[in-house]
Order: sequence, then structure tokens, then C-alpha cells
Amino acid sequence: MDENQKGDKKRTALVTGASAGIGRELALEFAKHGFDLVLVARRKERLEALAQEIIGKFGVNAHVVVADLADPAAPRRLFDEMAARHIPIDALVNNAGYTVSGYFRDTKWDDQKALIQVMVTAVAELCHLFGPGMAARGYGRIINVASLAGHLPGAAGGTLYAASKAFVIKMSESLSLEYQGHNVHVTALCPGFTYSEFHDVAGNREEVSKMPKALWTDADVVAREAYRAVMEGRPVIINGRLNNFLAWLARILPQVPVRKLMARNQRNAKAKTNGR
Repeated sequence: MDENQKGDKKRTALVTGASAGIGRELALEFAKHGFDLVLVARRKERLEALAQEIIGKFGVNAHVVVADLADPAAPRRLFDEMAARHIPIDALVNNAGYTVSGYFRDTKWDDQKALIQVMVTAVAELCHLFGPGMAARGYGRIINVASLAGHLPGAAGGTLYAASKAFVIKMSESLSLEYQGHNVHVTALCPGFTYSEFHDVAGNREEVSKMPKALWTDADVVAREAYRAVMEGRPVIINGRLNNFLAWLARILPQVPVRKLMARNQRNAKAKTNGR
């Protein structure tokens, strides 16, 4: 049982995009520390399988909620459903995300609009809905999954992905300051290349597989480091020493050569159009 489970009170973590990858590992990490889980994603079968795994391994409760955060009404419905079930959310993990590969000019606006809804609007709205309750109860943990890409200059292709992640980082930093004194910790998780289904879904597995192995991290390691960071109240975590170095380098180097370097990055420019 985790030290954050006080007395007989069980805390509950809600994880979006929980069916695979980092979201799945974050759900397992919270369950390992004694949290009940609310698992949210579009794929019911995977969620149900994960719920059974969590119940069997850790003896905690696991609720399944099928939702598509591309629907503007989904965040409010999710919040209302938790209220109707009398499930106070003590930890929120905004993990749902994907990329729309290809050049911005060649993509459909509806695809880009859906990305903004999932990775910007829904993230902000879920924080806005669940954060005040956490503060009122005197305990809250929020992990917003961003990316190393949010610290780097933009590259051709997947145009709104890095932009959305930069938004998540800045929003998380601000929320972390706003909730000081309320025992609500907000952390932007910034992994680099992570072994998961993400690149298969995005259609750029072949391109990213050419990247050096030193840049890659296992999803369970990312989740473990994220859990520790949010419990310690760290507003931003970049996984891996090399990724931290790259983010630092991008900040201190003159922007012209950095942009020239990023111009060589074409991994999201030639992949299929829709990553969902």
C-alpha cells in the first residue's frame, strides 16, 4: 500500500488513453501504489483486459469508461459520470494523444481540429473540472503527458503535435504554481522516443527506428519516473539524461542552426495522414 493511501481511504486515479503504451504503464504504476483506477479510452476490449489484470495483480478496483475525447462533450460527460458514481478523482493522468502525420497543408482540417480537441482542449478542460475538487479535499496529483518535442523547435510534418505539447508543458507549469499550498501537484511528463504502439499508429515506425537506441526508453520506466516526479511535486520531468541534454541544448544554442538541424527531420512528413 502506498504511503499516499491514508487510513482506510482509497484514492482513485483516472487515466485517459489507458489502453496501450505509456497510459497503460501509468495505470499499472498507480495501481501498484494502491490507487483504484478509472480507465478511459476508445477500445473497450483492451480496457477490460487491463482492468482484469489490475484487479488480479494488485487487488484494487478498476472501472472502465469508453470515451472518445475528440468529442467536445466527452470531458464533461466523464466528470459527470464520476460524480454520479460518487468516485472522487484524486489523481488525473491526461495521456490520450496521437499525431496527424504529413504536411499541415495536405491534411484535412477536421483531423487537425480533432487533434486540438484531444491534446489541448480536453487536457485543459479535464484539469479545470477535476482540479478544484482535489484542492477542496486537500490532495491531488495531475500528470499531463507532453513530450520532449514540446521543448524543441518545430519540424516539418506533424505540425500541431509539438505545438500541443508545448502548450501542455506551459499550462502544467502554471497550474503547479496555482495549486501551491493545496497539496495538489501538477507535472508535465516529457518522454522522448518510447517503445510503444505510438509510432505504429502514426505510421512512422520505419523512420523513427533509425534513431539511435540511446534515445529510446521503455514505457514502464517512463511511467515509474513520472509517478515519482508528481509525488515529489516536480512541475516538469524529461525522461533520460540524453533527452535532458537535448532540451538544454535547444534552449542555449542560437536558434538559426537549431532550426536548420530540425529541418532535416522528416519522420512525420511522409507518414500516413491520420494517426488515430
